[in-house]
Amino acid sequence: MLHNIERILEEVRRFSADSREEIEQFRIKYLGKKGVISGLFNEFRHVPAAEKKITGQKINALKQSVSDRIDALLEQVASEASADIATDLTLPGPPLQLGSRHPISIIRNQIIEIFSRIGFTISEGPEIEDDWHVFTALNFPPEHPAKDMQDTFFIDKDPDILLRTQTSSVQVRVMENQPPPIRTISPGRVFRNEAVSARAHCIFHQVEGLYIDEHVSFADLKQTLLYFAFEMFGTEIGTRLRPSYFPFTEPSAEMDVRCQLCGGKGCNVCKYTGWLEILGCGMVDPHVLEFSGIDPEKYTGYAFGMGIERVAMLKYQVRDLRLYFENDIRFLEQFRSAY
Repeated sequence: MLHNIERILEEVRRFSADSREEIEQFRIKYLGKKGVISGLFNEFRHVPAAEKKITGQKINALKQSVSDRIDALLEQVASEASADIATDLTLPGPPLQLGSRHPISIIRNQIIEIFSRIGFTISEGPEIEDDWHVFTALNFPPEHPAKDMQDTFFIDKDPDILLRTQTSSVQVRVMENQPPPIRTISPGRVFRNEAVSARAHCIFHQVEGLYIDEHVSFADLKQTLLYFAFEMFGTEIGTRLRPSYFPFTEPSAEMDVRCQLCGGKGCNVCKYTGWLEILGCGMVDPHVLEFSGIDPEKYTGYAFGMGIERVAMLKYQVRDLRLYFENDIRFLEQFRSAY
């Protein structure tokens, strides 16, 4: 019987086929219910006990060889068939599914466009900054809590090198290198050592604005912000200014808009107040002008800064900031028609 198995194995190795029909006949001959392999298993009961182990192994090896030979022949026939198909180079290619811009990019571009209409230029700067441009030149005292490790990602000490916590550092660089009048916005990514939640993230995006010239007043600031709010959210949006404090502006204020997620009725995003803060603003502190070599007796100015994620939340009624960073295709596809 062992000699018979070797003979069958040699036949299997020599077999070749040019079509699937021939391969199917080969499969039936050897692996069918009444095929060669089944016949060998029927004869196996008559094999002496001393030879059963080696004989069983040989039959199983033969069965595996037949299966491998069938797979190889099928792959060969399929490959030859595909090679015979002529390629028509005039036919259009397969359709490509278009992607979509990220909602943060959409809102960022809209903000830039809105302020560009009233003469603001675009300024950019490094994300890795020094203490001077992030804190000292913006009138932060040495003991200010923003300088703690709990609020800022420090990279090196003496001198302090850190990931910028705000794009105001770009405004400092502009004031140091450009004489007034200055009218610029600084979009960019910033970093703060905060716990990630539906309302906050350790990485987010800002757009900060700066206008310095002679006779600039708080009224100019207010009208600029109203213009932005109406252009971004529509003239029906409710707005309000609240007194606040920032080291680099005096007087300072925060601008709220009526929460678009709940219509002002109150929700977890607006902390059930009906209002959502979208930016901080104020008149540039004279000390900040002096630090950058600008005469505060001659020039005044205003500054403002807003989080792009917060504006996008209101614009698209997104209730969780974390969605912007998860790259979920189902979420991003919703913004395909937003630009």
